[in-house]
Amino acid sequence: MEQTLSTRERKLQASRCMDCGVPFCHWACPLGNKAPEWNDALYKGDWELAFKLLTSTNPFPEFTGRICPALCEKACVLNRFNHEPTTNREDECAIIEGAFREGYIQPRTDIERNGKKVAVIGAGPAGLAAANALNLMGYQVTVFEKNEAAGGLLRYGIPNFKLNKAVIDRRISLLEQEGIEFKYGTAVNLENLDSLENLEQFDAVVISTGTPTARDLKAPGRELQGVHFALELLSQQNRVLAGIEFGKDERITAKGKDVLVIGGGDTGSDCIGTAHRQGCKSVTQIEIMPRPVEGPEDPQNPWPNWPRTLKTTSSHEEGCTRRWNINTLEFLGENGKLTGVKVQEIDWKPNPEGGRPIMVEKGKPEIIKAELCLLAMGFLKPEHPEYPANVFVCGDAKSGASLVVRAMASGIETAKKVDEFLNA
Repeated sequence: MEQTLSTRERKLQASRCMDCGVPFCHWACPLGNKAPEWNDALYKGDWELAFKLLTSTNPFPEFTGRICPALCEKACVLNRFNHEPTTNREDECAIIEGAFREGYIQPRTDIERNGKKVAVIGAGPAGLAAANALNLMGYQVTVFEKNEAAGGLLRYGIPNFKLNKAVIDRRISLLEQEGIEFKYGTAVNLENLDSLENLEQFDAVVISTGTPTARDLKAPGRELQGVHFALELLSQQNRVLAGIEFGKDERITAKGKDVLVIGGGDTGSDCIGTAHRQGCKSVTQIEIMPRPVEGPEDPQNPWPNWPRTLKTTSSHEEGCTRRWNINTLEFLGENGKLTGVKVQEIDWKPNPEGGRPIMVEKGKPEIIKAELCLLAMGFLKPEHPEYPANVFVCGDAKSGASLVVRAMASGIETAKKVDEFLNA
């Protein structure tokens, strides 16, 4: 979310951050961001101090300040009392943008090199965080990226209306000026790391390739034209906006079509917003799980934990039919092209043996009209072979699909492990 408040209003927001005694925002944030400290500096008008405090734990606040779900805000004491937490996410975005504007951020030219080299495979948020931390420790870092530009899902998964890609470019330029080398269009076979160019020159390797395999839906008709993984649409649309051209047969577009999104998470929401911008006729989103509870409180996951409640995004507000407890049975088509999807309402019954509830049929099968169906059902956790002792895995590649802020935290932690290993 871009900034909409004046400096005076932003300082007023920062003033709402309290001396809680036990600041649960620290506990909730994977990076351990010290929100009370930098909010206090922001309130007092000391933007440079706020910037220094913020970046002591967060290497890329311009990313988290725009797209982080703000775990800290849900754990805020003010959220416990009146469900109006301090606007930490927007505050940190304001701080980092102010730092760029005022010239507080300059390339580090005083880094003392230690003579050791590290390869980072994958330029998503985990890889960038690891590369940045290792570079500042004095390592010569080379980042290998299979795509044509850095950012991972920041660039190719998150739509431009949520994260302007110029924000990524600005940070990559800074990292390059500080000595990190990026090699694009370089895919590395993780089953055979010897395929990495001149592997022997690197003292350690960090694998941060994310979760590239999307969860598929093996229903009849899956091969029909018009059924795509969500990232096929999202990554192509971002490339189109970057000036890359696609042929008519390659182009995935929702223009003039009824669109069905299968999957109720953030990726599905991004598909909805993108479909609207492409000029779709309608959008329906279905989810196989039950409808989450409404309101700010989750009885099954109370404060300060993250509430699993109904989330309505700006993309939903633009227009979308949302349905839960819907199972997909079959993709229907004519002449090889998708025309609709057969679905059925289901219910979930407790499993007498414990574990995952049992899915049972509830309603009669029905057909949802759709010329474009987008599968947004998450990603499969990668499996890795056994690597040599100097190879480290971080981010989603290690834990499975998660949040940008967790990927960054993992990248920083992995950089510390690399440093400990190479100095043991």
